Amino acid sequence: MDDVLFAQCAIVNKHVEFGDDQAARDGLIQLLDYCQSQGFEPPPVVNTLTRLVGLYPYLRGNHLTWDEQFLLSAFTADAGGGGVVLHREQASVLKLLLDGTDLALSAPTSFGKSFIIDAFIAMNRPKNVLIIVPTLALADETRRRLHVKFGARLKIITATEDDPSEAGNIFIFPQERAISYSERMPDLDLLIVDEFYKASREFDKDRSAPLIRAILRFSAKAKQRYFLAPNIASLNESQFTEGMIFRRVDFNTVFLRRHEVYRSIGKDPVAKANAMVEILRHASGKTLVYAGTYSAIKEVATALIDELGRRDGMLLESFKGWLIESYGPNWLLPRLISRGVGVHNGQLHRSISQIQVKLFEASEGIEVLLSTSSIIEGVNTSAQNVILWKNKNGTSRLTDFEYRNIIGRSGRMFRHFIGEVYILEAPPEEQENQLRLELPDELIGLPGIEEEYSLDSAQKIRADTFRQEVSDLLGGRDTDEVLRVHNVQSSDASLVKRILQDLRRNPRSWAGLSYLNSDDPEEWSFTLFKVLYLDPGAWDTTYTKFVNFTKVISQNWNLTIPELLDELAEFDIDLELFFKLERNVSYKLAALVGDLNVLQKIANPDRHIDVSGFVVRAAHAFLPPVVFELEEYGLPRMISRKLQDAGFVDFQAEGCRLASTIELIIERSEQTRACLTGFENYIFDYFLAGVVPQSEVGFVTS
Repeated sequence: MDDVLFAQCAIVNKHVEFGDDQAARDGLIQLLDYCQSQGFEPPPVVNTLTRLVGLYPYLRGNHLTWDEQFLLSAFTADAGGGGVVLHREQASVLKLLLDGTDLALSAPTSFGKSFIIDAFIAMNRPKNVLIIVPTLALADETRRRLHVKFGARLKIITATEDDPSEAGNIFIFPQERAISYSERMPDLDLLIVDEFYKASREFDKDRSAPLIRAILRFSAKAKQRYFLAPNIASLNESQFTEGMIFRRVDFNTVFLRRHEVYRSIGKDPVAKANAMVEILRHASGKTLVYAGTYSAIKEVATALIDELGRRDGMLLESFKGWLIESYGPNWLLPRLISRGVGVHNGQLHRSISQIQVKLFEASEGIEVLLSTSSIIEGVNTSAQNVILWKNKNGTSRLTDFEYRNIIGRSGRMFRHFIGEVYILEAPPEEQENQLRLELPDELIGLPGIEEEYSLDSAQKIRADTFRQEVSDLLGGRDTDEVLRVHNVQSSDASLVKRILQDLRRNPRSWAGLSYLNSDDPEEWSFTLFKVLYLDPGAWDTTYTKFVNFTKVISQNWNLTIPELLDELAEFDIDLELFFKLERNVSYKLAALVGDLNVLQKIANPDRHIDVSGFVVRAAHAFLPPVVFELEEYGLPRMISRKLQDAGFVDFQAEGCRLASTIELIIERSEQTRACLTGFENYIFDYFLAGVVPQSEVGFVTS
């Protein structure tokens, strides 16, 4: 044993003796990194220390003792498709779940929380599981992982058009989709809420109300609940977590080495850019650059295009060519790709984000990924290096909670024992993150809330006032009954009331709602302006631009994106704004018009107006519904268009459904490849990997 290794073993052992588990783990992980860097097998003493700190998956070597082999066998769990060795705290959490405990868990990003979910499903074999995730990107990532493992036995449902199977289901929905699916949701064996801190308005003001509503609604249907999040120090007692055990686990599986570069560069922007470029030139492994804002991504991208050389490689070159062909030549991303740099944000088409994450994981792919907060809330990926370029999240200062989540993306179990974190702007001050779950004001008065939550006296007064005001607008009808029967989706009681007030006060002006049924988008203008005024400030651009954008993308299926951009140029709408506004059409506008359509039938039943057809088209960005759903699965609309034109699939046929279309695409996959280009086949293979279930592999014990 060399002197460095011996000295470090002695230090780790001291930490163990004094009960300093964190320091012992950190030292042990650095020991393992040293052994790996020197190219030799860890000696027996390192395995002994590994056992003592509970990092059992790191037990390695050809000369394990019999008790070490027994320990590995004892801590090996079937995670679907084979055995996985759990570390000490993973095994403890899994045991609680298998015992039927309702659990709220706070654990670090590198903890391995997904293994626990997979192991529970494999070992407990529940019939119906609902997993609520914050974003569609995370829904797709979770679907891919579980489909490969359990798709042969359980139906994996991510689209609200899918019906549940009698044999069993895993539902994976963002909170809004879960709410809209609630009438068809069967009783649940397990409710899982990922990133449940977003139920607090303090952490996510946009998602908290619908997530709280979903938690209330589905907790009543679930035999068992499992809520998980990172970096939470304490959780208040509330009705949302009644009967649950809160467990905080500070158990890291990688060591983060922080470089406080900001101390030497100060606030000089040139020095900052130079520092980042130098880090990237000398870094080994993949690097995440957290830019924090959309404008900062462009700032960083410009610096990298100027300073980084082009990377050779057919894979990235073919991806670049496909991007230019599909989205036009004026986009910044293709130029970045040629330098081994990708971009991840919440506005991009999901298939583009998914492909970039796949390329980031590939050895011959993207080396650097620039991101906003989407990388910490939309996908589970990590890198050897993380660069914190900006201490902002949009317009707000980065919180300590967000900062920990970002740097937690550095390092990965079994790949990088040590994650390198380069901090180019001063981080927020460290604090204990307290999570308080409370009923948002927006939900007070909505149907079902009082059945699921005990309001205090002030909340009851507000709820009664809301119901009376809405009842008056409805001609004395029962508010709860009307809103429940008509399945109003909004999680904002004040918006529901505002819509009804406008419908009652200006009934003649809303007679024009029927113009949304016109095949001529020019006839939509006046009505769309009125709709936007119902929810001011929600559209990320001027009303005029948004209305014109909506009319142009009504041709989304018939025109290519470069052709659409040519038409949008007169309204000063570029590709970046295109992405943002398309999402607003398919989510915000479709949801608002959907509730407006329902409420106008209640308020003015004699008019017999129904614009549900417009709602469906807008919700799918004016693409055929299955094309829109396939894009969530990683198949871009351009490839779907080729399948349509080649006669393999008729996406516009009546009765076209996601499940049967996927079966058809799988059946005709070989013919499909013949009509696709090189990189389109790469995308197609990635898509197929996420939809073809594998038979569940037998349990492996070693």
